Amino acid sequence: MRLFDLHCDTLYRAYMEKSTLFNDSFHISFNKAKNIHPYIQCLAVWIPDEYRGEDAWGLFCGCVEKLREQISGRNIIWCKTADDIIKTEQEKKQGIILTVESGAVIGGRLERISELYETGVRMMTLTWNGRNELGDGIMEESDGGLTDLGREAVKEMERVGMIVDISHAGEKMFYDVYEIAEKPFAASHSNVRAVTGHRRNLTDDQFRRLVEVGGLAGLNFCADFLETKNNDVLHTSGMYDIIRHTEHMLALGGENTIAMGADFDGADIPADIKGIESMEKLHELFVHEFGRDITDDVFFGNAYRFFTKKERRKFV
Repeated sequence: MRLFDLHCDTLYRAYMEKSTLFNDSFHISFNKAKNIHPYIQCLAVWIPDEYRGEDAWGLFCGCVEKLREQISGRNIIWCKTADDIIKTEQEKKQGIILTVESGAVIGGRLERISELYETGVRMMTLTWNGRNELGDGIMEESDGGLTDLGREAVKEMERVGMIVDISHAGEKMFYDVYEIAEKPFAASHSNVRAVTGHRRNLTDDQFRRLVEVGGLAGLNFCADFLETKNNDVLHTSGMYDIIRHTEHMLALGGENTIAMGADFDGADIPADIKGIESMEKLHELFVHEFGRDITDDVFFGNAYRFFTKKERRKFV
């Protein structure tokens, strides 16, 4: 099985809990992923909404130091270029891509986007759930969209080669990004609202626009984003709900857009998913439901092609 996952909080958790990326009690442990090859995992530095300014930057720097310590001397490729990703796939190795969850990390300083890039960050969500200097997250009632600085940040991210991620963005922010972005953008860990009516999920129109621009949407395993109610009876989420979201995305033309964005170590997940060790069982279920070609695209191919497009060969 090949796996390319767009989002997890394992690095943040390892840093905050003074643990490791090889802790088998976490959803993701690179020890538990030895049977997955190639395996490319986006590791997010989550910036909770209570972190702002230098506190946010300090949290990011601490997580980066943890990452360097954890992969030093190990056979894990830190993918900073598309060629690194291609090498990881060809040699069937483990690779990581550093990402950030919330543009609050820059503390309102546009020049820090290039600093993030030089450090190795290749994708960043503009917000978490709340408001920051770039605009309003999905839980902000004002839904003010991108600020002027947020618009400049999108342009600067595209200039340096960093992927704009609109998971957690408010609805107006999504459409603001859609209007000004010149490159494909991603929703690294977002499902669809038509299947589960949670505001964190994408509307059909949003998903269609991701398809239109050649973007990506990563299937999120968070139980709250998978559960449904029928006649006011709550349906407990599980693997088959991931199938249901995939079916709906495919019906919207998403065969080249759907990827994995499990949100491991950052969310409460269904009882029938233990962590990375459950991905082979989920893969078998996908093969049964959708066939091998679509399954391989969702689990690996779509994200791999997105990150290795010719214009991203050096992420510039």
